[in-house]
Amino acid sequence: MGTRLELQSLLEDLLDSRNVYFQPPESIAMSYPCIVYQRSDIRIEHADNNPYALKKRYMITVIDRNPDSNIPDKVALLPSCAFNRHFTADNLNHDVFTIFY
Repeated sequence: MGTRLELQSLLEDLLDSRNVYFQPPESIAMSYPCIVYQRSDIRIEHADNNPYALKKRYMITVIDRNPDSNIPDKVALLPSCAFNRHFTADNLNHDVFTIFY
């Protein structure tokens, strides 16, 4: 597992753009296509009632005007990634994934 900044870099490389936003405030004007992500869970593994490992889960949302974008396909191929759902809002396509990183 890597750090959040390593995940940021990986997503920027995948998108071939710096339009990757971690927990963006509502006041930010995003450029599309983009990826928005946030930490959604921490899985703690225990042995003998003591924590010994942490796995951080992130929710990744690909937002694109193009309904046939190949960006969601690239995200889906990342290790430990799972597709969650698709929805449209404000004429933008949103593909939501979860990943442990």
